[in-house]
Amino acid sequence: MADARLDTGATAPEFTLPDADGNQISLADLRGQKVILYFYPAASTPGCTTEACDFRDSLNSLRGAGYTVLGISKDEAEPLKKFRDEEHLNFPLLSDTDLTVHQLYGAYGEKSMYGKTVTGVLRSTFVIDEAGTVTLPLYNVKATGHVASLRKKLKLDA
Repeated sequence: MADARLDTGATAPEFTLPDADGNQISLADLRGQKVILYFYPAASTPGCTTEACDFRDSLNSLRGAGYTVLGISKDEAEPLKKFRDEEHLNFPLLSDTDLTVHQLYGAYGEKSMYGKTVTGVLRSTFVIDEAGTVTLPLYNVKATGHVASLRKKLKLDA
């Protein structure tokens, strides 16, 4: 039951979610900033750790280009806190335990894993402009090399 995917030019669905420390983060509060919103299946798993560490290691240049990075998973606060602290992640990890925001962004649905069709989180990234418009929707991205690929698409590598 994959919800409709977002296209370039779509209005980014609004949300308010708790971060690892229980602080509420709202997309509306980030108006006027460019946002990179990425959905990942589970904290502290190999692929998700690779992807999160790539964002961590690129954060200064992404921030320098005006981007705020947010990671969203279905994990509760405790696993998010542990993941953040163990990997020294320097951006907010948000908890969407009921998958509402995942579904709004089309980041939950059927996918193929090891040759079987399963329902789960679709590793996805959305670039949202200052006005709240999706400028780059990316679905089913690979964990390894994703941030480098994203940087190229955003023309951040000279």
